Amino acid sequence: MAEPTLHIYGTIMSTYSRIVQTVAEEASITWTITATPAGSAENKRRHPFQKVPTVEIDGLSLFESVAICQYIDNAHNGGHLQPRDFAARAEMDRWISIANGYLFPVAEHGLLMPRLAHRFLKTPLRSDIIEAALPQIAEHLGIVCERVEEAPYFAGTDFSLADIFIYCILRPVQMTAEGDNLISQLLPLRHWLNKIGQRPTLVATRWESEKTQSIAIGTQR
Repeated sequence: MAEPTLHIYGTIMSTYSRIVQTVAEEASITWTITATPAGSAENKRRHPFQKVPTVEIDGLSLFESVAICQYIDNAHNGGHLQPRDFAARAEMDRWISIANGYLFPVAEHGLLMPRLAHRFLKTPLRSDIIEAALPQIAEHLGIVCERVEEAPYFAGTDFSLADIFIYCILRPVQMTAEGDNLISQLLPLRHWLNKIGQRPTLVATRWESEKTQSIAIGTQR
């Protein structure tokens, strides 16, 4: 029987592409990625709401990162990244929801995209947008830090999908001057990011820009 291969369609350097890649690495699945802009006709065919990444695996076309990651983990990793205990599973689901619903949108639109536009499109740096977003970003980071102080992982005692989502969302924040300054004031969170970042599957999915601490990320889901 042929080994499964995951085909990813999306932005090459993006939070959610990396999340999917990391889950595939955890399942020891070979993956490829094809650069596919969110607004392209090809992506509209794959995702009716034009978000990326989308994937093909096992003859299936899947979209939405939570569904993709759960399928990979369930079908090819024995559900290892999802707690069997119902309370721990609920904790995992809660933090994935927090990551996608609160952490990502504010950091993406209030910090990362202004930095990207300035760097790659050579537009004036919208410091006003960044300054307006920083208090909420700081508040979010504080809430995350409180959880890190309570338990080694976001679902409790074991590494789970929640840790992958949160790490991949917060790591680009840490790669900006403003985000690094905020996280440096939250030592438990900084230590957690450093520890989780050494996990082999996250090392395997590092961006080239991450090695030089320069920010590069796309807007995806």
